[in-house]
Amino acid sequence: MTVAVLEAPVVHHARRSELAYLLATAARSRRGALGLGLTLLVVVIAIIGPFVAPHSPTEFVTSPFAPPSPGVLLGGDSLGRDVLSRVLSGGWQLLLVAAAATALGVTVGAVAGIAAAYLSGWRDSAIMRVSDVILAFPQLVFALLMVSVVGPNVVLLVLAVGFSHAPQVARVLRATALDVSERDFVKAVQITGVKPTKVMRLEILPNLVSPLMVEIGLRMAYSIVIIAGLSFIGFGLQPPSPNWGSMINENRIGVTLNSWGTTVPCLLLAVLCVGLNTFTDAVARAALGTDRADRLLLTEALGESEGVTA
Repeated sequence: MTVAVLEAPVVHHARRSELAYLLATAARSRRGALGLGLTLLVVVIAIIGPFVAPHSPTEFVTSPFAPPSPGVLLGGDSLGRDVLSRVLSGGWQLLLVAAAATALGVTVGAVAGIAAAYLSGWRDSAIMRVSDVILAFPQLVFALLMVSVVGPNVVLLVLAVGFSHAPQVARVLRATALDVSERDFVKAVQITGVKPTKVMRLEILPNLVSPLMVEIGLRMAYSIVIIAGLSFIGFGLQPPSPNWGSMINENRIGVTLNSWGTTVPCLLLAVLCVGLNTFTDAVARAALGTDRADRLLLTEALGESEGVTA
C-alpha cells in the first residue's frame, strides 16, 4: 500500500515572503494605491519640509494673524511667525514620536498576546487581566494621566502612548495565536523539547504577519491622533518647536483673521490618518485573499493525497 504524505513545504512556500507579498498586493489595489499615496504625500512634506521652509519656524516675520502676502504665503500665526514655515517644519517630530510609540505598543502587545495564547493557564489569565485594567481607561485619558503626573517629556510621551496600544494589540494577536498554537506543526516542534520562546518566535509569530500588519497601520493612525491631541492641550510636544497639534490650539483664537494656521495642520493630519486607514484596510483585504488562497492550496493538496491509493 502506498501512503501519500502531505509535506510541510506545500504551505511553507505559499507563506514565503508573505510580508512583501501583502504590501505589494495592497499597493496594487485601487484602495491601497490611494491610501499609500496620501500617506506618502504627508510623510514627504514632513521629511523635506524643514529643508525648504522659507523662514525659521521661530522667526517673527509679520504681524500676528496677518493675511497671506507675497513674503508669507499662508500669513502669520498668533505671534507673527510664518505659518507656511511652521507647517513645513512641524510634522517630522510628530511622525517620529508616533512611529516610536507604535513600535513600542505593537512589540509589547504582540509579545503579551502570543505568550498568553501559547503558555495558557494562569499566565494567560494574568496577562489578559492586566490588559483589561489598562483597557478600562480610554487611550487619550491613559496617556494624559501618565503625562500629567510626571510632566511633558518626549520619552514619557512615547511610553504613555505605546503602552496604551499594547492591550488592544495583545487581544487581537492572542485570538489569532490561539488557533496557530494548536496546529500540528507547532505541536510537532513542541514535543521535541524546543524552548517556548523559540517556538513562539520561529513558529507562531511568522504566521501572524497579516493581523500584525493591520495592527501596525491602525496603531500608527491612533498614535498620531493621540499625540496631536495631547499637543493641542499642552501635554505633548512643547513649544517653541513647531507641531501640527499645538499649531491648531495656538491659532484657533484668530481663525477669523487668518484661518490657514489651523486649516492646514488639520488638513494634513486628516489626510495622513485617512491614508493610513485606507492602506491598512487594503492590507487587511489582501491578507484575507492570501488566507483564502492558502486554504484552497491546502485543500487541493489534501485532495490529491487522498486520491493516492494502494
